[in-house]
Formats: sequence, structure tokens, C-alpha cells
Amino acid sequence: MTAKKSPPKKKAAKRAGAARKRITPAREARGLAAGDVALALDAKEVGTLVAEVERAGGAALGAYREPLSGRPLLLAVLPRDAVEPTPFQRDLSPTHAKRLAQKIDEAGAFLDPIIVVRGAAGGFWTPNGRHRLAAAKVLGMRQITALVSPDEELAFRILALNTEKAHNVRDRAMEVIRMARALAKRHPKAKESDYAAQFESSELLTLGIAFETENRFAAGAYAPFLRKVDRFGSRTLPVALREREGQASRLLAIDAEVRKIVAKLEEHGFRSPYLRTYVVARCNPVRFHKMKKGETKPPMPVNEALTRMLGAAKKFDVAAVRQQDLALVAEVASDYEPRLRVTGWPDERMVANAHGRSGW
Repeated sequence: MTAKKSPPKKKAAKRAGAARKRITPAREARGLAAGDVALALDAKEVGTLVAEVERAGGAALGAYREPLSGRPLLLAVLPRDAVEPTPFQRDLSPTHAKRLAQKIDEAGAFLDPIIVVRGAAGGFWTPNGRHRLAAAKVLGMRQITALVSPDEELAFRILALNTEKAHNVRDRAMEVIRMARALAKRHPKAKESDYAAQFESSELLTLGIAFETENRFAAGAYAPFLRKVDRFGSRTLPVALREREGQASRLLAIDAEVRKIVAKLEEHGFRSPYLRTYVVARCNPVRFHKMKKGETKPPMPVNEALTRMLGAAKKFDVAAVRQQDLALVAEVASDYEPRLRVTGWPDERMVANAHGRSGW
């Protein structure tokens, strides 16, 4: 009797892939109806904001309730010089600003308003429009269009929406630590965990502090390790930041040892762009731990993990390194090259796969 043929796996995989690409709408509709969105300029929700815009030399063009949350927003034009980037925003890229100015000029219109909130000393801040603001300066624009929100805390919640220029790990970490320091002064009794959504990922705080000390810190090599053991704490922000400063100091001490190891490997004839990643992976005390879906508890407390990692770096045996180990890291890394180019942040699977194949 002839056995039945099983359906081709490729077709099943194709159907599964198509299902993943579909976007399923929410079962229940949310937000305001069209008639509830409109808001008059003299409404009490925006009256004070209209007056502040006019005092700054701008003009209120219209107001509305944001369709999802119902919070009031003001559409306005403001003098370009009346708006400043938030002090915790990522650093300006002059190249990007000039390119953006060129494209805006080619389009013949500034169509993307910046988000603006009240800033210090009665001014205005933009939490996500630094490059558009700089582009307006390059173009010599006197006024800039803005969506002005009376919700000052929006400046601290908008990091995840800041997609105007792709973030690399340094941009993200520096923005998060600057934001954390500003919030620690603004809300000194608030817990670090209260701002988990704003900070996105706990290891960014420690990496940001490391960048403050060492601008060229190779954060991408350590991010997968920290992501496994670092969590948001329940201590107040000022206390948590002091603790993280100690952790960042220890991380930099580990990196100093790693640089010594890399130098010795190069002296022995090893040449690879993944030397540092390889050494860090070998020193990582939780490299064999695979996080399960829904798992939140770290496999090891972060302070213990840092201590063990530093110890492993100091005991690293250069003579035990084989050329095939580095070749394997390069092979696995090539599978993740698109991610590395975009983020500068190695995927955790990249290191894990190399571990699995080599048996380190």
C-alpha cells in the first residue's frame, strides 16, 4: 500500500508567513467620533496655550482633541528661534539636517509639524523635532509649524515614537540617560520602574552612563549580556542612577580588560572585526542561558554577573583561542549583517548561535 504524501512544508511555511504579515484590527473601536474632535481656540483647554504662543510671536491656527486619547492639541506657527530641542534629546547630526533641508526645499513645502511642549523659563521644547528644527534654520525659515501640547510630560514619553532618524545604540542610550537625569531632578521621589515605558529597556540607562565617560564605548558587544541580567528597579531615580553609575564603572573596567585581551590576540596573529564580540561572549557568565517566552526574572543578579564577567576577563586564556572559533563568529554574524548595519546592536541570537555551534 502506497503511503500518503505529506503536504509540502514550503507551502505551510508560506501560509504561516502570510498570516504573520496580516494586520488584524482591534475588536472594539476606540477614540472619538468626528464631531467630538473639533475644539474652538477660545476653549478653556487651550486658552492659556494660545496666549503663550501669541506672546512668543507665533499664531494659533486651530485646535482639536487628539482622536485616540481626547487630549487637546493646538496647531500653531512659532518663531523658529522660540523652540529648542529637549536637553536630553540625542545629539544633532548636521549631515542629516542638511539632507533633510534639501529634501524639504525640493518638495517645496514643510509638511511635517514638530511636536512642542512648554519648556524651561517659559519657552518651548520639541522632544522629537530636532532635525526638522535644524533643517528650518538651514532653509532660513522665520516660522515653523507645530503641534503644541499642554501635556509637558509628553516630552518624556515620546522617545519610542522618535523615528525621524534611525537610532543606533549610542543615540538611544544617551537620550535615555539624559531623560532619566532630567526626571530625577523633576520627580526625585519617583521610582525608576515608573518610567519603564519611557526608557524602553533597562540596560540603556547603564550603557548611557558608560557613554558619558567613554564616548567610543563598544556598547553593541555588551548589550545582549546586559539585556539578560538588567531590570528596572524599585528604588527612586536618584538612588537608582547612583547604583547604575557603579555598574557602568564596572562595565568599563571589564571593557578595559577586554581591550587588553584583544591586543594580545592581535599580537598572536588573530585578525577579525568580531574579536571584541568573541571575547565578550566568552566572558559572559549567562551566555548559555536561553530566555523563555514570558520569562522576566534574570538568570543572575546584575551585580553578580558583572563581578563574574570581570573575573573571567582577568583569567582569559589567550592560548586557548582557535582560528576556527573566530571564523564561526564571522559566519554567524553574516546572517545578522542587515540588523548590525541598521542598529549597531548584535542580535542576542547571533552570539547564542555561535555558542551553540562551537561548544564554548
